[in-house]
Amino acid sequence: MNKKDAKKRIEDLREITAYHAKKYYDDDAPEISDFEYDMLMLELRNLEKEYPEFIDKDSLTQHVGGTVKEGFEKVEHEIPLLSLQDIFNFQELDEFDERVRKALETYKEETEENEQLDLLQDENNKKSELKYVVETKIDGLSVALEYKDGIFVRGATRGNGQVGENITENLKTIKHIPKKLKEPINITVRGEVFIGKKEFDKMNEERQANEESLFANARNAAAGSLRQLDSEITAKRPLDIYIFNVQKSENIEFSSHEESLEYLEKLGFNVNPVKVLCSSIPEVIDEIKKIGENREKLSFGIDGAVVKVDDLKFREFLGTTFKTPKWAVAYKYPPEKKETILKDIIFQVGRTGAITPMAVLEPVRVAGSTISKTTLHNEDFIKEKDLKIGDRVLIQKAGDVIPEVVKVLKEKRTGGEKDFKMPTKCPVCGADAVREEGESAVRCIGIECPAKQYRNIIHFASREAMNIKGLGDNIIEELLNRGLIENIADIYNLTLEEIASLKKNGKKFAQNLLDSINASKKNEFYRVINGFGIRHIGVKNAKQLAKRFGDIKKLQEASYESLVLMEDMGEVMADSVYEFFSQEQTKDLIEKLKSAGVNMKQEKTKGTDTRFDGMTFVLTGGLENYSRKQAEEIIENFGGKTSSSVSKNTSYVLAGEDSGSKLQKAQSLGIKVINEQEFLDMIK
Repeated sequence: MNKKDAKKRIEDLREITAYHAKKYYDDDAPEISDFEYDMLMLELRNLEKEYPEFIDKDSLTQHVGGTVKEGFEKVEHEIPLLSLQDIFNFQELDEFDERVRKALETYKEETEENEQLDLLQDENNKKSELKYVVETKIDGLSVALEYKDGIFVRGATRGNGQVGENITENLKTIKHIPKKLKEPINITVRGEVFIGKKEFDKMNEERQANEESLFANARNAAAGSLRQLDSEITAKRPLDIYIFNVQKSENIEFSSHEESLEYLEKLGFNVNPVKVLCSSIPEVIDEIKKIGENREKLSFGIDGAVVKVDDLKFREFLGTTFKTPKWAVAYKYPPEKKETILKDIIFQVGRTGAITPMAVLEPVRVAGSTISKTTLHNEDFIKEKDLKIGDRVLIQKAGDVIPEVVKVLKEKRTGGEKDFKMPTKCPVCGADAVREEGESAVRCIGIECPAKQYRNIIHFASREAMNIKGLGDNIIEELLNRGLIENIADIYNLTLEEIASLKKNGKKFAQNLLDSINASKKNEFYRVINGFGIRHIGVKNAKQLAKRFGDIKKLQEASYESLVLMEDMGEVMADSVYEFFSQEQTKDLIEKLKSAGVNMKQEKTKGTDTRFDGMTFVLTGGLENYSRKQAEEIIENFGGKTSSSVSKNTSYVLAGEDSGSKLQKAQSLGIKVINEQEFLDMIK
């Protein structure tokens, strides 16, 4: 490669790595595997080494990736939280050892009064004196924990190594972070927050069932959980931590890394459980191989093994670059790929009706575990990979956790492979399966599909729908597990005894829940419509439908044309409503709800004040006297409508404090802008 091409490639690599570093460190949403990113960084590092005149301070080879997320207080690290130099083979490990030993000779010459180094006068003891500690490189988010007089006072993310994010309240939710140490010392330690393998699998199973995007790996899950602005969300995530380094200690000095880790355990810290002291590079290599062979037996995910100089004073002598310590390296394991056969494609129906194709594979062992099934995501993924049933395929574990099909080995096709087609009927209940324009998922639209019942019932009972107090997610799950309910209508057949059986001494709870269930029968008609969970239809649309058609019979008989001609009811929404009420399962559910006494009519009100009839309001900014929801209800009660966007059809923009772009757009279109006092005058 000539100098011109090298410069261009370096610039391209800097742009590519900066993009993926942002997705990884800041957004917690990586788009490529760790290995792919490592290979890009390795290429960049080697090119900069070959052409040092093109080295730039903004290159990721020169600083740690990551920035402070908006909403978090900045924390300046007194001792920088450095990254590690990655190596990918044992030759690079030998080169590291050679550099360290060369520095050790200089250190010996400059250090005259060191009893340990006196042993180095004996040539036979040279190699035995230099020791390394080999540890697992945990796949998580690096943090610093500060203690004053033994009390946990502050915790921060690594950030860019110099400045991180104050996430103290989030870290306090992690049970293995001691709030008080066993000794009243001042100390700052570094650790890795992670999510264990079983806990990670459970999280992804729940996300897949709820049709949420899967976490790519444990690190992504841990980082996304820990960097929540709401610590209550963090508290719900199964986060754990292992401590692996003393950053600073005011009360005690250590001679070796091994000694410091032993002391941290005595203080009550959860220390990295894999830490082996080695006296030579062959021992280090053996330990790295051992960790690689046994990594699947670990309860937590790793993305490598860390090799550290044990002697802390020698570490100080070795020093650091502006990004990495010179006394440690991280050995990265390559992802393992295996060939197998795609025996069949089956389907899994999620809780919102999405039908996900699943690959049935000839069982094969990858990265320590046997893989026989994996998701194929959607129809587009299968077409992109050109997958056929019977193909020989290459699979790997994305992020060493989630099995994925990498590619088809087309050269091994025999002609006996079969084309794949997505179903037009739900494989669970037989209702229509449709793919709406602009979506990648094919969905079952049956309201009584058993696969969807948990999610359907949660929505039906929610505050914005039937508002059945006490019927929370856990109670619904227990009712389904015990076979006490199978669908929405069964809620109204529950007895006091059945509900009471869910809890010890549960009669009072049962009576309160039963009262709430019975009270919901008298709800306004729009709540039932919203409770059905029709795709694309929210509370506002449900109110419009209730007002336009008046009762369930007329709504069931509504033509597509009558729906699409409604104001604010586009083609997609109209089609969704029409399809929903055309289903036999919907008709069956409605009859059951009618029999249970659930209100299916819009109440007729006499003398209603319709002063806002024909008007559309847009709300922006914060109001002093009302929440946005309360203000919207007032407008709708007076016959008006609310919209989320400003257009030429907007009548008024109600602007509160910190109004943003909507206010500016209203002013540019000449829309009437009113403040809260003017709104109060209008509703007197």
